[in-house]
Amino acid sequence: MNKTLLTVAGLFLGAMALTGLTFISYNNSFVRMDEEIKGMWAQVENQLKRRADLIPNLVETAKGFAGHEKEVFGRIADARSRVVASKDLKSQIESNNELSGALAGLRLIVENYPTLKSDATFTRLMDELAGTENRIAVERGRYNESVKSYNASLRQLPGSLIAGMMGFQSATYFEVSVADKAAPKVSF
Repeated sequence: MNKTLLTVAGLFLGAMALTGLTFISYNNSFVRMDEEIKGMWAQVENQLKRRADLIPNLVETAKGFAGHEKEVFGRIADARSRVVASKDLKSQIESNNELSGALAGLRLIVENYPTLKSDATFTRLMDELAGTENRIAVERGRYNESVKSYNASLRQLPGSLIAGMMGFQSATYFEVSVADKAAPKVSF
């Protein structure tokens, strides 16, 4: 009887140890993925900041050539202000989508002012802005891939049980607004 009792106790302790190690492993995995998402978002913010810093120079250069397009420049300035002032992830995404739409209006102005396109300062700033937009797109993609991996892990068993007990929440994807998905209208 003692031998059977020791065997059962050993199996019980082994099962508890295995459960504990599994719990710790999943918890650590969720923490690592959560930190990866935060790091990826920091990279997106870094590129968004770069864009926000470039925009005043670009706008001032363009204003000299297209002074009567005040509405477009006003929209860009307003959108940039909201980007800089946004604090939470949702408002950052929304304000950056608005800024992308406002910059599309600037691209239309460029089409209407050929001399603006030939100005070296403007061309350099547009190249910088285009490069920044590409960097933002890459970082958004990386961020969304991290969110996808994390959210999938939160939903799969046994991760979903452990995530629920530890209070891990789904992460938010960076999504483009419906208005920004529409192609800008070009008219001459």
